Amino acid sequence: MNYYKTGQFAKLANVSERTIRYYDKIGLLKPSFVMENGYRQYSDLDLLKLQKILSLKHLGFRIEEIFPMVMDNTNLKESFDLQMHLIDDKISHLQSLKDALKRASQSKDLSWNMILSLVQLSNEETTIIEQYKNTKNLNDRILLHEKYSTNKQGWFSWLFEKIDFSRINRLLELGCGNGKLWQENKMDLRNREIFLSDISDGMIDEVRNKLGSDFNCIVANAEKIPFKDAYFDAILANHVLFYLNDLNLGLKEVSRVLKCDGIFYCSTYGKEHMKEITEIVQNFDARINLSNHSLYDIFGLENGEAILKHYFSNVERMDYQDSLEITESKPLIDYIMSCHGNQNEILGPRLFEFKEYIESILKNKGKIVVTKQAGMFKAHH
Repeated sequence: MNYYKTGQFAKLANVSERTIRYYDKIGLLKPSFVMENGYRQYSDLDLLKLQKILSLKHLGFRIEEIFPMVMDNTNLKESFDLQMHLIDDKISHLQSLKDALKRASQSKDLSWNMILSLVQLSNEETTIIEQYKNTKNLNDRILLHEKYSTNKQGWFSWLFEKIDFSRINRLLELGCGNGKLWQENKMDLRNREIFLSDISDGMIDEVRNKLGSDFNCIVANAEKIPFKDAYFDAILANHVLFYLNDLNLGLKEVSRVLKCDGIFYCSTYGKEHMKEITEIVQNFDARINLSNHSLYDIFGLENGEAILKHYFSNVERMDYQDSLEITESKPLIDYIMSCHGNQNEILGPRLFEFKEYIESILKNKGKIVVTKQAGMFKAHH
């Protein structure tokens, strides 16, 4: 293992000493050790970590987003695979932009549609990062539940079991995410049409790649469902309704495209859901808010029935009994950093300190027990 002083390290990496000192100051890249005289010593492993930081920064990630991505840098293959995947996406985007520019330059009649297409392509590079983050965040949230849930049936299996497929020929899932519900729960799709929709192009691309041609995958907004009236026997919205900009508009659309004898399955959380995780992060730093909105206040187990009864005559609530028993710090930290609040900005620079804080809790208690309060409403016209 080779070691380098700050100046040598910066020169080797072809970055300024100021950059190395800045990364040290904010805690993004600490030296392997500090000598008694104050000189910092960086190692070859630090050089690998710096490479990943610079690569992610070049790809468009913000500093606070890079912190959790380099916290655990032991798996080099995984690190390189991630970078190659993102670079492939960027190359593909740039090739599309180049092809469009070439067609435009050779066109004798440059139309406004062609110009609009160029503007949109030029502005789409940031979606590469957004799609990666959306997919990773969703996977991190699912992983925590899969790994530490005490209910071994699992949420997706339970949810699938509650759907009455005997009366379904045509079903629409709103906000299908990565299609997890359909990966492990196999069914005979003959004589059935299953439409999986999501507002994210990246999610739909992933679902198409995973599930193949048995499903109709479309990019669609739940507030403007692109189907005619009374088209579906059933509609499913798994932890989706509280994210809508206009919940009432979304429910009107669901009611419109659902047959008169159709069923709407929609899941959500209760006020107690994951409360211990909120307590842990706020005990560490009271400024942290893991969600910009209280999702259960928008549409939760407590108020969901009353909201749905404006559009459906019969609403039944079903609760899923479960809890988490977490024994490792990393999956919990990944989950926390995947939330929709301000945690990245606050925890990013203190991520190593936060990891020590979580591990001290685990050492003292052996495990972190977390309340889960989730369930589903089954609504009939």
